[in-house]
Amino acid sequence: MKLSLSSLIALSCLIMTVTLSGLGCSTQRDVRIEIYGDHTTPTPDCVILLHGLARTSDSMLPLSDALHAQHYTVVNVDYPSRHFPIADLAEQAIPPALAQCRQTAAPKIHFVTHSLGGIVLRQYLQQHTIPELHRVVMLAPPNKGSQIVDKLKPIPVFGWINGPAGNELGTTAKSLPNTLGKVDFELGVIAGTTSVNLLLSLYLPNPDDGKVSLENTKIDGMRDFIALPVSHPYIMKDKDTIVQILHFLAQGYFLHTPESGQ
Repeated sequence: MKLSLSSLIALSCLIMTVTLSGLGCSTQRDVRIEIYGDHTTPTPDCVILLHGLARTSDSMLPLSDALHAQHYTVVNVDYPSRHFPIADLAEQAIPPALAQCRQTAAPKIHFVTHSLGGIVLRQYLQQHTIPELHRVVMLAPPNKGSQIVDKLKPIPVFGWINGPAGNELGTTAKSLPNTLGKVDFELGVIAGTTSVNLLLSLYLPNPDDGKVSLENTKIDGMRDFIALPVSHPYIMKDKDTIVQILHFLAQGYFLHTPESGQ
């Protein structure tokens, strides 16, 4: 395949972003569960964490610590995001996490997801119900896909880096996110507006976080939405993001300030 100069540059920047921000290099093919229990609060709510594409549960550790400090039971899921289609990932990752929450007799189950993790959850809820499901926060989810996938999917190495799930995240009507429909659960979406990869951002409508446009994080049926000046790879570790997550899980809405206009 003959590649244009612009495609080669964009691909190089994609690979650099993967390397420099730790987005790639996840090679596990099984699901691993880390559970952090609370022993001071009777039957605390349980929060399931789902990391993004080509990441690991380590990327969610700062958030896990913050949730545990608020007396939640936390189930931090490590799943093989680069090796299976989204439908398979949903069936592999979510049932064992739910089982861990149910062993604690948690009255409510929440989810916090990063990027692909949000689509994995939406896929699961297409086929299953979670009676204890209460609130969900999605961080930088490609709810309407990403134009970067549209542009770079034809390049073979893109599939090697991102796997079958990454190839499903385009913006066409037939892409998986756009076949899942509106949400019918209590959802808050946090989008980023800062990019660490300006060349990849050229493929995206502004504002964007370097991977997903702000507009494409939105989904019909969401309860609340807020945009923060953070980038896609680091949004789950950002202190302001974590404050907003904790507030939404507790209250069902984000902290909007008059100064932000949000």
